[in-house]
Amino acid sequence: MGLIDTHTHLESFVRQGTLDAALARARAAGLEALVTVGTSPDDWALYRDLARAQAGWVHYTVGLHPCAVDADWAAAQAQVEGFWGGAGPGPVALGEIGLDRFHLPTEPAAAEQVFGWQRAAFVAGLAAAKRLGCPVVVHSRGAFADCVELIDASGVDWAKVVFHCFTEGAAELAELTRRGGFGSFTGILTYKNAGNLRAAASAQGLGRCMIETDAPYLTPLPHRGKPNEPAFLRHTAEFAAREVFGVGPEDFAAATTANARRFFGL
Repeated sequence: MGLIDTHTHLESFVRQGTLDAALARARAAGLEALVTVGTSPDDWALYRDLARAQAGWVHYTVGLHPCAVDADWAAAQAQVEGFWGGAGPGPVALGEIGLDRFHLPTEPAAAEQVFGWQRAAFVAGLAAAKRLGCPVVVHSRGAFADCVELIDASGVDWAKVVFHCFTEGAAELAELTRRGGFGSFTGILTYKNAGNLRAAASAQGLGRCMIETDAPYLTPLPHRGKPNEPAFLRHTAEFAAREVFGVGPEDFAAATTANARRFFGL
């Protein structure tokens, strides 16, 4: 089963000294590539170096996660475009960028200020992606309509946009599909109470589906409660093939891997 984890965070494994073992387990589980996703200047160069050392196997993105946005966000954003055309392998996408209401401060004025910074950073990230003509990985939590509005206004090609860890319903997925964008799905698909998410994945169709771990978060069944890792992608794949799309695991893997390679240019 040749799978691609389109969204993982390998920095956590590097920090724990477990990266080599995690990558070995991923290979053994049938992964043929993975995309480690940048969130702040703290991990961008690390991921570039990792992609160089693991050429063709590990790919990376560069972007300012909304939860990494603060008053100095513009200084960080100014570094992003330098990763394209610089030394070493270039990113396969810009992201993850977007909006997150879930982690805002509890005090209303502070929350409004931080969300304003997030919006400004997202607009700047989208403008950079438009200049670069690259794919965009969007983080949207509690802010779907806001994200869609800003992407519409940016002029970014929707065919280059993926909402990672899609957790909305079929109606929202239809909004992405109508525009040409994509939703990518995590191990949440395997959770008992995720019927609306399975309906959304089914509505998008296998021909547009991509899957991810978002490791070390959102561990699929049967390992829920443990830290997630790329090797666990196969559990999401097997479940989705059987329970969502009614196809064999090899057919599911072939379709989602082709989608990922096409979207990210792998």
